[in-house]
Amino acid sequence: MSWAGWVFDFYDLILYTFLLIPIGRELHFSNLMLSYILGASLAATAAGGIVFGILSDRIGRKSILQWTIITYSAGTFLSGLAPNFETLLVFRVITGFGVGGEWATGQTYIAETFPPKVRGRYSAFMQTGAPIGIALASVMGGFIAPAIGWRACFIISGLPALFVIAIRRRLPESDMWLEKRSAGAGERNELKELLTKKYRGLFMQSLVLTIFDMSAYWFTYSWLPGYLHQERHFSMVQSAVWLIVTQAGGFTGYLTFGFFADRFGRRPAYSAYSLAMAVGLVMITVLWSLIAAHPPVILGFMFLVGFGTGMFSGYGPLFSEIFPTEIRNAAMGSAFNIARGAQFFTPVIIAVIAEKYGLSGGIFLAAFFAIFTGAWIWTFPETKGIKLDTFPHNRDS
Repeated sequence: MSWAGWVFDFYDLILYTFLLIPIGRELHFSNLMLSYILGASLAATAAGGIVFGILSDRIGRKSILQWTIITYSAGTFLSGLAPNFETLLVFRVITGFGVGGEWATGQTYIAETFPPKVRGRYSAFMQTGAPIGIALASVMGGFIAPAIGWRACFIISGLPALFVIAIRRRLPESDMWLEKRSAGAGERNELKELLTKKYRGLFMQSLVLTIFDMSAYWFTYSWLPGYLHQERHFSMVQSAVWLIVTQAGGFTGYLTFGFFADRFGRRPAYSAYSLAMAVGLVMITVLWSLIAAHPPVILGFMFLVGFGTGMFSGYGPLFSEIFPTEIRNAAMGSAFNIARGAQFFTPVIIAVIAEKYGLSGGIFLAAFFAIFTGAWIWTFPETKGIKLDTFPHNRDS
């Protein structure tokens, strides 16, 4: 359920980037208007992460996971009916709100289920849903949209809500959450507690890490399909194929990161994967001319970009290990999605930079954020293999 929720979570969020051109053409939107809509959906994930994170810590992982999927599915369905800028903006905000709650709830669910020595790899298994979701969006946007239109693509993509209805009765509640709940640990203000002296430093440290990494990701992907189409003169089908190669790298990276992190530690894994992403980004943007005559080499570096994004598999284990059960979902959801919400400015910044330096100039900035991520992780202690609720900050004084 967590994995499938993340597949369609990312699919619904990223599908819009593959439909930018036909939406703009039909509704007469400029690149800046299209960027504002994408930015607004990313900003809405911050609100969704906070609200659903708090509700999950109070009500339980099971029901909130289901409601997040229903919410973003409804937003995507309604996007296909939007007649103008204002309504499409609202519907994409609804999508972003639901998307914001799903990741942290699913990762918390998994962290509270699997033992310490394999926590990293099972969190990574869930994270592989992201490249699969993007690959599905590539197929939908590159191959199916030209035949059925962008509106039908959004309407069809509202179907994951039916999946929730089909499986919800089979899903158990987190036993760790139930234990804490029965002990009376649920009567608290989770958001207020995050900002107490005990946790605020750790929370801000986590927020900085996710802002760096989210910036690396969204500076890469918010305009990557448009970059290949507009500046490298790829057809939409060819752009989709090349993006699928990138997501093959992403799937490999997400899957292997957990094994690497469980074996060598969270910090070395982050640094290695962020460096791989940075190298790939430099080669497919500012140094494109050096490899332009060798398509297999370009594809290799695009695969490397995707592989480097595997570092996102580290957030579920890391945040689960440093925050206690009582506020775990609120902490994870808030840090991850406030950082993603801050990406409201990313597609707009790229569109502005593109006016002078091209889309490649804007996307190139992602390499710096990837490097910042690999360096900042070393401000954290190593938490590989610890039991949940045993991190020093989590012990009662």
